[in-house]
Amino acid sequence: MAFFRFSSLVLAAGLFVVILGATALGHIVGRSVRDKSEGLREPFGVMQAAMLGFMGLVLAFGISLAVGRYENRRAAVVEEANAIGTTYLRAQTLPEPSRTRSLELLRDFTDTSIRISRTVPSSTDQDDALVRSGRAERALWTEAGRALEAEPTASSVRLYVESLNETFDAQSSVVFGLRNRVPTAVLALEIVGAAIALGLLALHLATLGRGLTPVLVASALVTLTLMITFDLDRPVRGLIQVSDAPLTQLRASMEEPPAVDAPAPSTTGSG
Repeated sequence: MAFFRFSSLVLAAGLFVVILGATALGHIVGRSVRDKSEGLREPFGVMQAAMLGFMGLVLAFGISLAVGRYENRRAAVVEEANAIGTTYLRAQTLPEPSRTRSLELLRDFTDTSIRISRTVPSSTDQDDALVRSGRAERALWTEAGRALEAEPTASSVRLYVESLNETFDAQSSVVFGLRNRVPTAVLALEIVGAAIALGLLALHLATLGRGLTPVLVASALVTLTLMITFDLDRPVRGLIQVSDAPLTQLRASMEEPPAVDAPAPSTTGSG
């Protein structure tokens, strides 16, 4: 995952230098052989056509992988917010004192979910957020166990336990989605393939005596396409990010008073 360690500015500059450098090199080589052999033009034309087709296929494959992962991350955030929201509503039906404790812990859990969604995957900040989230999960599960022990036959408690488990699973899906990147080998193949294809295109046009403007425009478009592919796969950096709005809106709603009052204490107990 070496590509994802760089800032967007450094990454864009690096892609521009590589693509433009390959284009310039192809143009220089083409001009140097233009007057030496007419027989080279046709082979160069065939090679550049084949490489351009290959480049288009690889670029399309790479961006489709990035878009798919981006959409999965967006869906995972929505699913997590829905799961936490459902759990928070069901927690309001728990008997005291588990009700008050669980509601407070769910607020803390939501705070850590928001922090996770804003930190760079596999970074120290995200690891710290995951540790805090793990503590909140353990405390929530302990409190759920106490509520279930107090009222083992209550439907509200069982429904809460079920949704709590789904909430934990939803957060795990978000974390794994953030860390699920397009393979580095695919991205490297895109860069190398684009550089070679544009270099051959510049070489072919130079042997025909054409100017450099068309291939420079093509280089800019390819660089932009590569940058979008990288940007889609950098969920918390760059211009295209996965929004945490569902979680932040949910957290804001938690500041309002609970929708229902605490249930009356059970008269039957556990027996």
